[in-house]
Amino acid sequence: MDESTVNKLESCSENEFMESIEDFNKKNAQSFSFPEFSLSLKKRLVSLLFSRLNQWPEGRVTCLEAIRILGRDKSNLEELFTRDNLGTLVNLAGLIAEEEEIANHCTRVSDPKVIIEAQKCLCNLIYNSSFAQKTCCNNGCIDGILLRLRTYKDPDLPYEIKFFDMRMLFLMTALCAEIRPKVRNQLHGLTYLMEVLDLILKDNVSKNSAINAGRRTFNKGSRRGKSNQGSEICTAPCLHDEEVDTAVEVLKVLFNLTVNTEKYGLEEEEEAHYLRLVSILHDILLSDTKTPEKREILQSHTIDLLTNMPMSSYEELLTPVVKMDDDNPNIFEGMDMEAVFTLLQFLDKRLQKTHRTYREILSPILTTLSECARSQSTIRKFLRKKVLPPLKDVMHRPEEGTTLRNRLVKLMTAPDFDVKELVADFLFVLCKENVSRLIKYTGYGNAAGLLANRGLMLGGKGKGVYSSESEDSDTEEYLMFKDKINPVLGCYQEPPPNPLEGMTEEQKEYEAMQLVNMMDKMSRDGVIKPMCVGEDGKPQVMEHVLQLQEDILNKK
Repeated sequence: MDESTVNKLESCSENEFMESIEDFNKKNAQSFSFPEFSLSLKKRLVSLLFSRLNQWPEGRVTCLEAIRILGRDKSNLEELFTRDNLGTLVNLAGLIAEEEEIANHCTRVSDPKVIIEAQKCLCNLIYNSSFAQKTCCNNGCIDGILLRLRTYKDPDLPYEIKFFDMRMLFLMTALCAEIRPKVRNQLHGLTYLMEVLDLILKDNVSKNSAINAGRRTFNKGSRRGKSNQGSEICTAPCLHDEEVDTAVEVLKVLFNLTVNTEKYGLEEEEEAHYLRLVSILHDILLSDTKTPEKREILQSHTIDLLTNMPMSSYEELLTPVVKMDDDNPNIFEGMDMEAVFTLLQFLDKRLQKTHRTYREILSPILTTLSECARSQSTIRKFLRKKVLPPLKDVMHRPEEGTTLRNRLVKLMTAPDFDVKELVADFLFVLCKENVSRLIKYTGYGNAAGLLANRGLMLGGKGKGVYSSESEDSDTEEYLMFKDKINPVLGCYQEPPPNPLEGMTEEQKEYEAMQLVNMMDKMSRDGVIKPMCVGEDGKPQVMEHVLQLQEDILNKK
């Protein structure tokens, strides 16, 4: 579109205007920048589009499509879109509160196509422009979204409207942290958003009940369809793609609103909110989806949100079982552990992904599992049973093999510090932060990094508080070879032949001096640094080798 075309648009008929804009939209459907447009030309085009929005309601969707396309280009957006322009888009998106509608004589929009296209325009502008972000945080847009949340039960409200409402709210709470307290506290965002998630699950269950009457059943906490609690039986949630997409956007907003949640010492009312939220997350973890890929996406965002939850709320991941089921391997100590097992399965899948950085894909799930295990002894025992079962294979190193334990131990020496720290912490918690038990399952060599960082090189326990009951159950295989297990390697090792056998005393003395000289040279050249364990349990550099002798004498 050149200057002559814009000149024609200023005086042409409605039909000619719409044909030109439709042609622009088709040609630029995949365009994200317009370097050929001058700033003045863009301003004139945007001004024309907004004037036609008000004059010709029939062409609103076409004009909004053009505005959405122009909003993709980050350059000069603050000069192109004024507060009045953004206010017009908010109005067309149906986000004007009733009192503002009356005061400003606004006409509420009812055409879903216009509302959705206006929402898309706002999403682009909020994402690309800090001016649009600040304006929409203060022009009633957020209040309008929270107000419309109350109408989500309406079956005639298109899912696209719900989706883009949540997308806008996510963008604003992500990019403007200062509005989070208002959304969370003043507008009661947590409560309304939890109701949206609950509504998605309940509506899906109702639809499945009507369609799949007589098929498999679902009981909260048991995807096997058995009535372990004696509660009402219903069909299992199996979310459609659009339901997953909306739920994911809600989860992302909730993550932003809870990102600085205190882990301990919450007030009773606030704690009750988080207990209810984790209960809903429990049900989401157990939900199926029509598309397998969508299930992983849904679980990923659910786990991200779980990392923000206070410690006391993780108890909602467990479901008491009234009637025991010996065929269900995930019933443990009178609790249905299906949700926790789902988290473990998610970790197992993520460990198989090697095409992305481990930090990005493993940090949330490892954090969640560690926090769950640290807060609930039943969860910790169940996870230990699955991850660190009684040790039978003592012939291979802990990092060799395909079991979950093998793959996690291998990551304890990964180059990514954050990942190896999280993996080590998770295994350490499963061992009740007992150093000797950790070494038994991982080997001293793999655990050395964690022990050095926490001042536990000399053994002992971490700072966690755990029950005193013993959980050790050494197997016959372990006890048989216990004395021949190399604690550094963490596996059985045949005693090596004595390298000094057959040497005379003079030869032994010569080899010893050679070793001392080589170590001395490496130390002076800075290749190695002699170290000892300090009083805080952490390794410290020795100034002189005689310090080692003094340290030995002091410990006698």
